[in-house]
Amino acid sequence: MEGAARGQETVILCDNDGQVQRLEEILEERGLPPGTRIGIGTLAGGFLLNCSEPPLRILTDHEIFRRSRRLRRTRQFRGAAALESLAQLHPGEYVVHMDHGVGVFRGLEHLSVGGEEIEALAIEYAGGEILRLPVYKVDLIERWVGETDDASPPQVHRIGGKKWKTLKRKTEAAIEAMTSELLELYAKRETAQGFAFSPDSRWQREMESSFLYEDTPDQRTVALEVKRDMERVKPMDRLVCGDVGYGKTEVAVRAAFKAVQDGRQVAVLAPTTILVEQHRRTFEERLADYPVRVGALSRFRSAKDQKELLLALAQGGVDVVIGTHRLLSADVVFKNLGLLVVDEEQRFGVRHKERLKRLRASVDVLTLTATPIPRTLYLSLSGVRDLSLIQTPPRDRMPIITNVLPWSDQILGEAVHRELDRGGQVFLVHNRVETIHSAAARIRRLEPEASVVVAHGQMPPRELDDAMRAFVDGDVDILVCTSIIENGLDVPNANTLIVDGAHRFGLSQLYQIRGRVGRSDRRAYCYLVIPEEITEEAERRLRVLEHYTELGSGYSVALKDLELRGAGNLLGADQSGFANAVGLDTYLRLLEKTVERLKKGGEAVRYPEPDVTLSASAFLPDTYISDSGQKLHLYRRLSRMESPGAVEELRREMKDRFGPLPTETDTLLHGTVLRLLGRDLGVERIMLKGREGRVSFRDGVVPPLAQLERPFQDRQVDVVVKRLNPLSLYLRQVGPVPLATTLAEAFVVLNRVAAQDS
Repeated sequence: MEGAARGQETVILCDNDGQVQRLEEILEERGLPPGTRIGIGTLAGGFLLNCSEPPLRILTDHEIFRRSRRLRRTRQFRGAAALESLAQLHPGEYVVHMDHGVGVFRGLEHLSVGGEEIEALAIEYAGGEILRLPVYKVDLIERWVGETDDASPPQVHRIGGKKWKTLKRKTEAAIEAMTSELLELYAKRETAQGFAFSPDSRWQREMESSFLYEDTPDQRTVALEVKRDMERVKPMDRLVCGDVGYGKTEVAVRAAFKAVQDGRQVAVLAPTTILVEQHRRTFEERLADYPVRVGALSRFRSAKDQKELLLALAQGGVDVVIGTHRLLSADVVFKNLGLLVVDEEQRFGVRHKERLKRLRASVDVLTLTATPIPRTLYLSLSGVRDLSLIQTPPRDRMPIITNVLPWSDQILGEAVHRELDRGGQVFLVHNRVETIHSAAARIRRLEPEASVVVAHGQMPPRELDDAMRAFVDGDVDILVCTSIIENGLDVPNANTLIVDGAHRFGLSQLYQIRGRVGRSDRRAYCYLVIPEEITEEAERRLRVLEHYTELGSGYSVALKDLELRGAGNLLGADQSGFANAVGLDTYLRLLEKTVERLKKGGEAVRYPEPDVTLSASAFLPDTYISDSGQKLHLYRRLSRMESPGAVEELRREMKDRFGPLPTETDTLLHGTVLRLLGRDLGVERIMLKGREGRVSFRDGVVPPLAQLERPFQDRQVDVVVKRLNPLSLYLRQVGPVPLATTLAEAFVVLNRVAAQDS
């Protein structure tokens, strides 16, 4: 810092807090020069300001560390999670009420109850009876989902009938019997002794802050969850689900580096040799500044190289090894394995998964996937595996425009020409090796001047590697290939994809293939080419993919795949009938509830939510939110909230998205807060009308009334005990503070006292 000696002031700008800490640690070791300050900011490059006194010199951390400026986002991320299935509910579709069974949804209706206008779901049951369910109880229903999309729904039930209660009881008994194996696995995980990795080191923070892209909020959260798991003694078994290109590999790199620093080896398991090579390059580039030895084990390596690598693994000479299922062979021995990273587990066979299952008992396991298969999703939903979702897209990422169409020389020729004209590249997926060269000739006729290369799994390894590398390096315009590109090939410059014979692919497979494009800030296009005549099942799959084009929808596609594959494949034949009778969504909900209860060793005492009447309209007006799907989604979220803090967060979100809250919406949120607070206290009914109110507790509930004296006195509220058993209070507002506000404050006090007593 020779400028300090000349009396210059120096300001060093860093991109984020991580870089500031890194720079402060380095400069503190060498002594921070006088007149030097460190702050957060972004500039293309530094400059000298001679007109100030003393002269001011501005530098960036990128100039000091001699690396290119990282990409920064210029706006806040928007959550991209798809709406849950209930939000897509349309009149005429079947729903399942947890107390009354299967009925038909007829739409949203406005009701007037005691001068209070509310919104309710109208559900038709046997005999034409209509049940009107207040929106704050919407969590009592699920959309009916059968084993397949064309499964016939069961007959509607009768309100309050015995048939549904009997079916629900039998289903719960069957679920309880089935969960014993799952809970045994869960118990083993809970009691197993693994290795507790050390907290983040200076090197860890330094490596993470050198990431050339801005972390998305989800990516940051998931990385912290993974590292927190690793620092526990219990072996980690976490599934990270995120769309292709959303940063799952970076999470794995950070976890691997953490393991290596504690002297443990890391195995990264990938389904294809191409993905192995790509991961190898990524890990080597990210860890190049540190003493970490990375090796790869695949058929691209000679027998001699493989033998040397296996010897080094056994002796501890390799820190991170990346390979295909070859890593699971009996001759692969680790000196000190601490972390196993599995990329796209669904691509491995049963035998390989059994080997993985044995490994899970002793080492930390991190599984990465874009679209988890139903079995994997089921294990996560039932709590046996921890699940993390990366759903916020990287900066400037755009949805992929997807079209389903028969082959058309004119349309596809224009698509290829448009992509090449903007300097991009094209994928043509043709999954038949015997006719792939004919497909290549066809695309050459559409674009004669383009360079075309063919790649498929039956080619010699070196020839295949050369073809893929030429495309990745941008030396080839069009890659004609089989589904070998499904996992991992990263070519940001390729943003047009043609899938020939798309009807032959599975839903999750198509979603993965589509993920090869749209990995940059350019608009991407996907053309799913089908024959004129295809089966209904194939058409359903393709329409699902055409529908789910929004960013971060991989998890939604996995849920849809769970529906399309059928509950029989998911749960076994003995459970299939129950899942179809009550609906798959309801089945999974009962499953989750049963597993949670058995884990805790019994049913926890929990009161139902009280009935709350505020004598004022409480709903989402059409003038505020016009889309019924959005309204159902928000009602569902409200009904599932567990704390007043979550309600306040939703209040801020709605104000940001839709504008200032109407009086009716404000009343709806107030009612939700009172329901949540009152539920934990055993309140059965709350009735507020103007400056008067009544609060009734459930039979046997005795709240500490002495604690209510202070808040009611402070807010000038008169209280009269109307009944002792069950307790009922009459309230009258004397002061200026609304009665609903005073009651909420009093409930908070009582809940705090109850928590201290317990």
